[in-house]
Amino acid sequence: MKNTFRFVYLIILFSVCSVVIASAQTARPTPPPATDDGAVKTFEVRLPVTVNDKKKKKNLVAGLTRGDFAVFEDGVQQEVTFFTDEKTNPAVYVGVLMDTSPSTAGKMKFSKEAAKNFIYTVTRLRKDKAAFMTFDHEVNLRQDFTDKLDLLDKSVDKVNKVGSQTALYDAIWQFSDEKLRNAPGRRVIVLITDGDDTFSRAELRDAIDIAQRTEATIFAISTKAGFLGTVPGVDAGTVKDKGDKYLTQLCEETGGEAFFTGDMIELERAFMKISQELRSQYIITYRPANQNYDGKDRKVEVRFTDKSKDSEYKIRTKKSYRAIRDGIR
Repeated sequence: MKNTFRFVYLIILFSVCSVVIASAQTARPTPPPATDDGAVKTFEVRLPVTVNDKKKKKNLVAGLTRGDFAVFEDGVQQEVTFFTDEKTNPAVYVGVLMDTSPSTAGKMKFSKEAAKNFIYTVTRLRKDKAAFMTFDHEVNLRQDFTDKLDLLDKSVDKVNKVGSQTALYDAIWQFSDEKLRNAPGRRVIVLITDGDDTFSRAELRDAIDIAQRTEATIFAISTKAGFLGTVPGVDAGTVKDKGDKYLTQLCEETGGEAFFTGDMIELERAFMKISQELRSQYIITYRPANQNYDGKDRKVEVRFTDKSKDSEYKIRTKKSYRAIRDGIR
């Protein structure tokens, strides 16, 4: 009898332990954090949105209103909580990240002029702020965010040597993580580069992820061809190799654009286009219906509420974000 009782007891004990262990091993989404008074704190997602005329692609479309747009996350329409246009948009915080790897040695003067010209083109006095960073085998912040153009000029002029590798993705990661998380305005990165990443610990997906999590839009100016003579086998202004495709993906998935310029005139046009786009963006903020920090990639789509506009205009914004606590504010 005692042996039977002991046997039944062991079976019950084993069953209880199995349930406890299974429960502990079951992955559960992290709920939204609570505030000090116990209320649930919600998070929101901010989308910079650009609208182009399909027939005249260079023309940016202004004058649209909050009611013209609907936001969908994973196919489900979301609640729009805030909307601004070119008249009410917040200031721009732009980081200019310049490639100083070995392949840029002969283009250093040009790259420095390009960096300064862009800063002058995009920065509105007493409103926007810019920062300047270089990357090769090291990543160096040369000038933190400022609206003083003379300080930015000096930081660019001081660059006089190149490094040994190209840590492009590390530069994006470091700048996004350290400088853009708490920037109070719209967050933008402009890359001036001519080559592939050769040295980063971060990968392409990591760079896209951190930019999306910090709500940064990336634009890129490729200086690969057309300035000191076209690179053999590469036509200026075209996407040809793996590095070009990665650069394009990096920009498109964060809502920006890559420019493959062939001459100084085209370069100036690219700068002007980025500047005009930042002036003409719409900023749409929405509160996801799914408030769990589940770590999953969530697909984002902005549509016109009036479907007839689809034949006239094209919307561009970031395509996704990952729902983790440290990046969504």
